[in-house]
Amino acid sequence: MIQGSIVALVTPMDESGSIDQVSLKKLVEFHIEQGTDSIVAVGTTGESATLDEEEHCEVIAAIVGYAAGRIPIIAGTGANSTSEALELTRRAKAAGADACLLVTPYYNKPTQEGLYLHHKAIAEAVDIPQILYNVPGRTAVDMLPETIARLSVIKNIVGVKEATGKLERYTQIRNLCGDDFALYSGDDATSCEFCLLGGNGTITVTGNVAPRLVHEMINAAMDGDRETALAIDAKLTGLHKHLFIQSNPIPVKWALAELGLIKKGIRLPLTWLTEECYETVRAAMCQAEVIE
Repeated sequence: MIQGSIVALVTPMDESGSIDQVSLKKLVEFHIEQGTDSIVAVGTTGESATLDEEEHCEVIAAIVGYAAGRIPIIAGTGANSTSEALELTRRAKAAGADACLLVTPYYNKPTQEGLYLHHKAIAEAVDIPQILYNVPGRTAVDMLPETIARLSVIKNIVGVKEATGKLERYTQIRNLCGDDFALYSGDDATSCEFCLLGGNGTITVTGNVAPRLVHEMINAAMDGDRETALAIDAKLTGLHKHLFIQSNPIPVKWALAELGLIKKGIRLPLTWLTEECYETVRAAMCQAEVIE
């Protein structure tokens, strides 16, 4: 079971929007040095919505290669078309990914039965560990705990990233699915409490900017050390909030550029962080002690 601080990595680009492989390699090394436990390649934060299929698979393969087995790599392979998600998952397995993260189909608003059949079809077609991803704020569909429980009995569906921010969902899913099914927080603001309840880690945006602190906070929470976990989390509250001051990954890419880790690059329809937000994000970075 992959556990701990799992960073939903940005996809670095230059100002023309081309993928910046030099910065991508730098980011992977940075996270390994800082103690990040695992990386998600080409999830929402990695701009999966604006990468074409070839680019999507190229970035996954590159991250797998740069990591070289030192930490597990989870490939984002979800789509609102079952056939597309299945193909991305096949290609991620071929590239050497350790697991796949599959967001619920977005925009077309499937029923709970549709969600079940979608994920069941992919799991049965591709023999790789698969993590469900429920984020109704982006997809307009909420995968209910009962549907997650139905899917949890499929042997290679191994966990869920639960991004509603509702802590009661942890208890509902854990009671239905048991201790062998991994539960990951997909909401940075509640990830500390989620892991104090017994969660297996977080798939984090904040961890892009403050990887060492998020790693230490999540490990303390998973160990049941509430005092330490909450003390570290207090330093991260500004990032948890203000890395979403505009749509993710706009603020986190700006923050990483400020740290000199990536160039100023993002793809339309996303735009660079507007200037009036600079000081707010910068103050959050100071609070987390990643800049002075």
